[in-house]
Amino acid sequence: MPIKIQNDLPVKQILEDENIFVMDDRRAIHQDIRPIEICILNLMPLKEDTELQLLRMLSNTPLQVNVSFMMTTTHEAKHTSMSHLNKFYDTFDDVKDSYFDGFIITGAPVEQMPFEEVDYWPEMERILEWTKTHVTSTLHLCWGAQAGLYYHYGIKKDDLPEKLFGVYPHRVQHRRVPLVRGFDDYFMAPHSRWTESDGDQIRANENLMVLAESPEAGVFLVMNNDGSQIFCMGHPEYDRMTLDKEYKRDVATGVPIHKPVNYYPGDDETQKPLLQWRGHANTFYTNWLNYYVYQNTPFIFLGKNS
Repeated sequence: MPIKIQNDLPVKQILEDENIFVMDDRRAIHQDIRPIEICILNLMPLKEDTELQLLRMLSNTPLQVNVSFMMTTTHEAKHTSMSHLNKFYDTFDDVKDSYFDGFIITGAPVEQMPFEEVDYWPEMERILEWTKTHVTSTLHLCWGAQAGLYYHYGIKKDDLPEKLFGVYPHRVQHRRVPLVRGFDDYFMAPHSRWTESDGDQIRANENLMVLAESPEAGVFLVMNNDGSQIFCMGHPEYDRMTLDKEYKRDVATGVPIHKPVNYYPGDDETQKPLLQWRGHANTFYTNWLNYYVYQNTPFIFLGKNS
């Protein structure tokens, strides 16, 4: 089944070229089904790259998924045009009276700052509180996961001695939990971060369950008891070349960085990177949409502001 986005969203053509079923508004109004409403709070600097990555993940489901995007108003985006943001993005004030079946909070390049020093942290607090009453299930990614764990459960984050950067093996815990249904015992996933949430605090919290972790990368996947809050510490949505772009960007700007671990064949950055995580990434997003969004959301939709 398709994902529904605005007809003139620039990444629509790329998705169609990849044979992903994308539906525009005109066709969607003729579908006599209850679509799933998903909103993405996109905090990443290259917003169109993140749009494309997440829309790929959300397309692998038999459900019709209506996707909209949200931006913060207390931070000025420097890498995405205002015309794009004004055309395709809502603000929190636009949607604060709306209800969503699912909500995604992306990572952000602010992880080395204390949460309270991030310029849009007060706005983030409003949004995180709002998700508790206006969203069926919220998926937090990377810094978004650290922020959500800190706001909702007081879990601190710690600086790492160097950037955790590469593709790491993770072991599944609690196999009967539907979020990891279909996972192998071990699976690979990308990470790109300078901090980590405190694993001991997470495991000590009776409201949280660790579903996957790695000896090298630490806790990877966490959920609360009813699945209304899910926290993923890495970037399963990344495409094949994302870490390569980040590595070459950091090298060019003089940021201390090592080659991404378990990524280039023979650790040779001139070689095409290995794509080792796409299957489990697709399963992860499909499980989230099916078991924690679609199965739990009310059939009568409470409403989304137009």
